[in-house]
Amino acid sequence: MTDERKRAPEAEKRAPEAEKRPRFDAAALTAFGEALLRGAGLDAGKARDVAEVLVEGDLLGHDTHGLHLLGGYLGELEKGSMTADGDPGVIAERSSVATWDGRRLPGPWLVRRAIAWGAPRAREHGAATVAIRRSHHIACLAAYLEQPAREGLMVVIASSDPAVASVAPFGGTQPVFTPNPLAVGIPASGGPMMIDISASITTNGMSNRLKAAGQRGAHPWWLDADGKPSDDPAVLFTQPPGTILPLGGLDAGHKGYGLALTIEALTGGLAGHGRADPSEGWGATVFVQIYDPAAFAGSEAFLRQSDWVADACHASKPRDPARPVRLPGERGLKLRAEQLAQGVALHPAIMPALEPWAGKLGVALPAAR
Repeated sequence: MTDERKRAPEAEKRAPEAEKRPRFDAAALTAFGEALLRGAGLDAGKARDVAEVLVEGDLLGHDTHGLHLLGGYLGELEKGSMTADGDPGVIAERSSVATWDGRRLPGPWLVRRAIAWGAPRAREHGAATVAIRRSHHIACLAAYLEQPAREGLMVVIASSDPAVASVAPFGGTQPVFTPNPLAVGIPASGGPMMIDISASITTNGMSNRLKAAGQRGAHPWWLDADGKPSDDPAVLFTQPPGTILPLGGLDAGHKGYGLALTIEALTGGLAGHGRADPSEGWGATVFVQIYDPAAFAGSEAFLRQSDWVADACHASKPRDPARPVRLPGERGLKLRAEQLAQGVALHPAIMPALEPWAGKLGVALPAAR
């Protein structure tokens, strides 16, 4: 049975599959998500922010971190594990640095609020930072990058979930970390570079999806409980469980391990709350930092450097002539533009999972194109 499982297609081979997916108008999906979230108890502003961030994830092609998450968020609101109203508490604040208690409020709303708090302070002081403890899940990190970068600001976002452990330290077999994503938005004249990576080879969301589909990974992305490499995500669900390999795998996983430790320090360390504290359930500890290049050598000087690097990357002779070198975010932004025009190609499992919530909350399903 295991040997017959299909291997997951690599990212480049997923594009034709999108043609078979149902397509929906992006604005209609946002309105649908907002209506569900409002029906579950969020006010209009919070519901709008969460829905926009989730749809943005799908627009950019991060379909395990878009509307795929909405059912989980609605369930958290229903049982009170996501706080529906109020503001974050201020733990500490200086001129351009703040630490917030997120009070388990919706993560996308908190991150957008942190960017809105930090942007004007970065323009005044050169940089601004917000650490957030006790946030709920923050969805797709890439979804926050485009606007600040187009406004000439560099933004760095990192996240960890202290309630979850699925990634072992390099050389170990017992999980300590989450995939610990890190995202960076970099201004450039040809459009922003949008980096969204994890300290692990794959994510929990992708592991869950592959297991549900009976598929294997494209490579050995996991370790079983005995520390043997595996391409089968089912090893995460055994007792004792296996783990996700750190970025770099068996050969260079010390690099992903180092990145995971760095993100733990930026999130739980600076927020003063994380894995050393009792678990409160699915959530996030978050680091948001914004830089204004104008306060350093100047915006023009920054763009001169980033544009040179972008041009040099594009000019690099490709290993495969049919696949020229591209910058992080280029594929996502191109896909975003196409999907805004042609409709968002949702993963086939997403809308069926939301249908029961739509019926329960009295919200009409959006029509497929």
